[in-house]
Amino acid sequence: MTNVLETICSRLDSPNLEMMTDLYHLALNERKVSTEVGNFYLKVLSDRIDLYLPQSPDPMPIYHLHKRVLLALAPYDFDAFVRFVEWERPTKNQFYLPRRRQLLPIVKALQDLADDKLDLLSISMPPGTGKTTLAIFFLTWMGGREPNKPILGGSHSNSLLRGVYDECLRIIQSPEYLWHEVFPGVQLASTNAKDMRIDLDRPQRFETLEFSSIGSGNAGKVRAGTLLYCDDLIDGIETAMSRERLDKLWNLYVTDLRQRKIGDCKELHVATRWSVHDVIGRLETQYENDPRARFLVFPAIDDEGHSNFNYKFGVGFTDEFYANQKDIMDDVSWKALYMNVPIEREGLLYTRDELRRYFDLPDEEPDAILACCDTKDRGSDYCVMPIVYQYGQNYFVEDVVCDNSNPELVEAKLVEKLIHHKVHSARFESNSAGGTIARKIQEQLKEKNARTAITTKWTSANKETKILVNSPFVKDHFLFKDDSKIQGNKEYRSFLQQLCSYSLAGKNAHDDCPDAMAQLAEYVQSMTVAKVEVFKRPF
Repeated sequence: MTNVLETICSRLDSPNLEMMTDLYHLALNERKVSTEVGNFYLKVLSDRIDLYLPQSPDPMPIYHLHKRVLLALAPYDFDAFVRFVEWERPTKNQFYLPRRRQLLPIVKALQDLADDKLDLLSISMPPGTGKTTLAIFFLTWMGGREPNKPILGGSHSNSLLRGVYDECLRIIQSPEYLWHEVFPGVQLASTNAKDMRIDLDRPQRFETLEFSSIGSGNAGKVRAGTLLYCDDLIDGIETAMSRERLDKLWNLYVTDLRQRKIGDCKELHVATRWSVHDVIGRLETQYENDPRARFLVFPAIDDEGHSNFNYKFGVGFTDEFYANQKDIMDDVSWKALYMNVPIEREGLLYTRDELRRYFDLPDEEPDAILACCDTKDRGSDYCVMPIVYQYGQNYFVEDVVCDNSNPELVEAKLVEKLIHHKVHSARFESNSAGGTIARKIQEQLKEKNARTAITTKWTSANKETKILVNSPFVKDHFLFKDDSKIQGNKEYRSFLQQLCSYSLAGKNAHDDCPDAMAQLAEYVQSMTVAKVEVFKRPF
């Protein structure tokens, strides 16, 4: 049977209704033997229909076949479920289809959670992008699949959970949605609007869907058997900026929500990130190397400043919207709320407002052109090399390398930048692979008759201490390009973002940029020669 399915798939290169229908029936028959194999070919068929439907001269029969395919997949596949239950809704009213391209990575992660490939999933997205609505569909799907195991939803307030409860009930009850076609044997057994409870299939002590705010005394009242769902446990910026409140919130989560889990219950967190000390931040530290825990972060804009959530049919957020939001907000709030970069305000070492900025270099020739390179080996660390033009005691950061790609590509870029700027002297960190990289760069420069002299230095000082003690010199003597001058320079923007995200109060994902600036500060200070002046003896 599998060979026949493969043959049909290999020949299905056009919108052929007969072949598609054959594939549909054969996949259903194969599912009696292997659910996994049968569903695989149903998903292949669904993808082919998406691809070929616009090319079909008579699309309606294929369109109706697609509905049957999605219905067959819906109890097993979350993507198919959300598409099918909204099938009868007008396109302009649908939630998922206009957002599917952007939300598909999240849907796949939710599928892994349901398929027992994950135990813990965290999703961080900007406000209004659909994270809670997508989670509501997930709750109704999981409830239909296992109606006799409880799902517990928690948040900072009952008002948010009331909206989740109402929308779950609407998806299950309303004829606008096709939930009952996916789960025809599962009936709505009871509801309790006051306590926000929905029971499916049959009445039971712990209902299928239960909702209760954190800290409301949940012992003995609720259980989480299939899923513990946590949505925005932080109630606002005052809590986010208070370490004492965050400590209390963590204790409530551990003792009030997490203690309600039983058996192999999964855990889903949906939230906007504010602090490295919030619940997600602490879980991320705790499960840092656990392959069954996944922490997804989706910023509002990409490196080029374009919106990641510009959905179809005008339901998304444009580049202009996010640009305006960024302009009216302080940098820390923008990064936390929209870019999902948790930052502690009190712990920031550098902020954009305090850095000295410039538009163009002075007209005269510089005293020197210098560079300092914090090298990288394999891995996710960045190779960072700021290039500065020296004018007296001022150092203009005219260009940077800030790249974590393949080392061979980075090395070629280092050579190119050193030659382009005619750098007089450069220091390379010689720790780890740095000494080897420095020798390779020097050899390539000689082959190209470049004049840059490269020296190496082993760094033995504590990195955090070095970054801290050199920060005053960086703030007083280094000038960075104005934002208007680096719109098209992805690496310079990334360099400034990392520099101004370095926190003394929490864990930093990357510290390569502040480390490179600290090394450069030490380098230029080591080149300062004391001036000797002869003067008349005063006595």
